[in-house]
Amino acid sequence: MRTRTLIATTSAVVALLSLTGCGGGENPTVGGIGSGTDTATGSDADGARNEGTLDNPTKNGGVNGNAPKDGTAFQKLPKAGTMAAAARFINGYTPCDPVSSEPKNGGPSEGPDTKFGPAFSVTETGYCGRRSVTTIVLIKDPKAFQTAFKAEMDAKKERGNPNQGIVVGQDFAMGSESSDAMSALLQPQAGLLMLNCHPDFNPPSGYRKESALVKGCVLTDYYQD
Repeated sequence: MRTRTLIATTSAVVALLSLTGCGGGENPTVGGIGSGTDTATGSDADGARNEGTLDNPTKNGGVNGNAPKDGTAFQKLPKAGTMAAAARFINGYTPCDPVSSEPKNGGPSEGPDTKFGPAFSVTETGYCGRRSVTTIVLIKDPKAFQTAFKAEMDAKKERGNPNQGIVVGQDFAMGSESSDAMSALLQPQAGLLMLNCHPDFNPPSGYRKESALVKGCVLTDYYQD
């Protein structure tokens, strides 16, 4: 199974996320590179201009909303608050516009399992992308999510590629059918990290390997398909 498959349930797990795109540039906004507002209205649905951008990060969550500068690796991850804010953030690095509650064409041929059990603490699922499907989930309890992800990994007889996992923010996670998309949000500009719970994970020197919220998992910027 590839890292692109997103969150696991009883049958699929391990390996997901990180999105492609052109996440370069200076301070890309959640609404897309160079755009701090919705293209149609110039503001968000609730009238909050630039909501969820680097200029206004804490409105409804937004990018790095509440993230302390001197916090842990997890506390410094981007925080969305809403599906719209998460999709805008992702769209700054890989195509994710518009986001919908159902995948196009009846669903991805190979993609994240959307039948999340209660243990994952997932509150909402969204789909976006053009040529390949990106799946986004909002998470209520990140520790519960990471615990469930590790439990799925531990339960698998064949654990697959040790260099794969799932890309996470503080309150959202995402996976994609595209390995390029998976890599894009692990760039320093994006600020996301991959949750890796594989017991044989051993990245090359120079890559991050930070403590996650559960023992046996790490947060890393290293990913190899």
